[in-house]
Formats: sequence, C-alpha cells, structure tokens
Amino acid sequence: MAKFELKLPKMGESVAEATLTNWLKEVGDTIEADEAVLEIATDKVDSEVPSEVDGVLVEKLFDVDDVVQVGQTIAIIETEGGADETPKTENISKATADSTPEQAVKEVEKQFEAAKQETHTPIENTGDRFYSPLVKNIAAAEGISQAELDGISGTGKDGRVTKNDILAYVENRSSAKTVAPAQAAATTAPAAPAAKEAPKAKTPISVNGGDEIIEMSRMGKLIAHHMVESVQTSAHVQSFVECDVTNVWNWRNKVKASFAKREGENLTFTPIFMEAVAKALKDFPMMNIAVDGDKIIKRKNINLGMAAALPDGNLIVPVIKNADQLNLLGMSKAVNDLAVRARENKLKPDDIQGGTYTVTNVGTFGSIMGTPILNQPQVGILALGAIRKVPAVIETPEGDFIGIRYKMFLSHSYDHRVVNGALGGQFVKRVADYLEDWDVNREI
Repeated sequence: MAKFELKLPKMGESVAEATLTNWLKEVGDTIEADEAVLEIATDKVDSEVPSEVDGVLVEKLFDVDDVVQVGQTIAIIETEGGADETPKTENISKATADSTPEQAVKEVEKQFEAAKQETHTPIENTGDRFYSPLVKNIAAAEGISQAELDGISGTGKDGRVTKNDILAYVENRSSAKTVAPAQAAATTAPAAPAAKEAPKAKTPISVNGGDEIIEMSRMGKLIAHHMVESVQTSAHVQSFVECDVTNVWNWRNKVKASFAKREGENLTFTPIFMEAVAKALKDFPMMNIAVDGDKIIKRKNINLGMAAALPDGNLIVPVIKNADQLNLLGMSKAVNDLAVRARENKLKPDDIQGGTYTVTNVGTFGSIMGTPILNQPQVGILALGAIRKVPAVIETPEGDFIGIRYKMFLSHSYDHRVVNGALGGQFVKRVADYLEDWDVNREI
C-alpha cells in the first residue's frame, strides 16, 4: 500500500491560502479520482478540492475553519501499490529507528522546524495595527510570526508597516537571529512611551429583550474588512455624468428577440455598458492602473470586474478577462456565463482574480446613482444608475424642443491619490459619449 499526500492546489493569481469549510469524506471512506474530498473558501469563492487518485482516506491534517496555505498537505490517501509517500509523522518515526540517537534527534528537530513553518499562523490586524494584504503575503512567505510583525516599526501613515519596512526587516533578519534575545528585543522594539496610551473604548450597543442577534457570515466578515481597508487606503472622490441612452434602448428593443432566438440567451444592457467602459479604458490607460506603495503599476490587460449580488445578499465580482478584445457577442456570452455561475455558486477562484477596473449596476435595485467603494488595488469603479424615461431639451438645427428621452446617471469613484479630477471626469464622460453615439443600425 502507498500513501498519497493531497495538497491544497494553486487556485489563481495572488491566492495564497484558503479556509477549510467542510469535509466531504471521513477517515476510512473510499475515494475515486476526481471525487471531491473537502470544500474550501477563499476571499469570495467557495470551491471543492478533488482527489487525484483512487484510494482510502486515512488521515485528515486540518480541521474545519483552519487556514491552509497553497501547497500544504491537507489529507493522506492510501492507494494500491506504487512508491510509499508517507506523511511526515511516519518519516520522523522512521528516522529515529534507522539512525543513531544523535542523528535521530537532529532529524526530528529539523522536521519539527519545517512543520512549524508549514503551519505558520496567518497574520491578523491587532488593535490599532493595520497590515495591507501585500505586507501579510510577504510575512507569510518569509515565515514572519505575528509577534515579529507587531514589533516592526512602521514608517507609513499612523505608523503603518510598509512594504519597504518589512523587506528591510527580512534583509536584516539573518544577522538579527545571531543577537542575544535581550539585545534583539532592544534593537527591534520601538521605544516605550512614558505613559501607555489606553485602548479606545468601543461604544456599547444596548440589546433589548426583543432584539435578534445575527452572526455575520464568513463572506460578510471578509467583505466588511475589505471595504474598511479600501476606505482607509484610498482617497475616494466621485464624478457624475447624465447620459442619454435612447439610441441604446431603441436598438436593444429592435434586436433582442432575434438575438435570443439565434443565441438561446438574452441580450441585456450590461455587455453594452461593458464594451463602452473597455473602449474608454483604452483611450485613458492611466485609469487601468494599480497602486503599490509609491509605485504605479500600469496594467497591460483590460480585465473588467462585474459586481453581482448573490441570493444571500452578499456581493461577488467575477472578472471578464481581456474585455477590450471581445466583440459585443463575445462580451454578451461572457457576461451571461459569469452571471449564471455566480448565482449558482459555481465560480472558480480564478474567475474573480486579476480585475483591473470594476463596474457595478446599482440601477438593478432602482437607485439612480451611487458612490461605490474601490475594489483594491484598482483605482476606479463605475456605478450604473437606473435608466429612466424623462422629459429633456433636444437640440436640432430647427431649434430646441422638449421630448421624451431615456437617461441614466454614471457615477465614477476613483482614487484621488493618483487620479485627478480632470482624468476621472474625462473618463466617465468618454463612456457616456460612446453610449450616446450608439449606432442604431448596428449588427450583432
């Protein structure tokens, strides 16, 4: 009999860890290749981890709610024949049996240290100390503990630890390890203030007998954390443009029946808006950027995030990759596919990775405009308001008159650290121009 180590697979760009949410198999259960063994959750997507082999589950190495790093062994599956891939605990026993006592002790210590590194506790924000996702990822990659990170003096705003701070700490870490513990503490720890500042007292919330206390869901907690982090990171400002979409409205009404008959799915307004946004991003590439400390990353690809509400009220943002390379038919197929899989909780982790700009349709729920929060590290997000039939002044060569038009508000939130008002306003105006100049004779 051989033993196979089931590891947490790579799940897309920038995904370094996942939370184990449910075991689908118990110890002793028979498993077939490609059969799901457990369920995991990343920031916003739930997924299953299948077995790569046929066999029997003999050991679980993590419990529900544990955080697992990509590449870590989650479970041991016993298979028929082949080389024996024994887990580390058996390797330790083997080492002690086949070696001299001194060698066995060294081998055990070595493997124990390796195991400690693998089960490194994830970094959390503590008290008033806030750590960016980049700093957390560097800490995890370098095996820096929570205590070590809390002891690093930050040079960022409000003493925040920056990328340069943690990289400098990593650089000096090997030499610091040779210093005596007392000296190391004196060198790395910031000077203690004369009087320790008392922690800020939270305002107590009174709960009456008839009130209901509802525990936030895992996804709800993550979204709340990301929203607060985004507001703390970026200087949010907004620009608003009213857009006449009468041509778009009339054109869609003319072609939607034939499109549904030919393609077997509906033509919604979303792909039309997405196409206009992708064109505007090509015209204004400095809206298709990300901020990393004091550096600006200009994205090569235009990957549009499409915010979608789930049945449970939470939000998810699947991404249309290389949106500027799609024609309207391709855009419509991509939008419908992601929307359906989002509603059915069938999105994969890679489906929500790599977005460079986000669009959210607040008009779906009747809002005429909104001020959305940035999806970090992006620097812009566009809210689409409800389309309304309104009286409007229409200019013609013969003079002005009042007519009925279909109009909507486009609300553009952007990061004022790197996007000034001129760029933010010109971008959203260009989106409106593409929609107002829509060709009513266009073929799809």
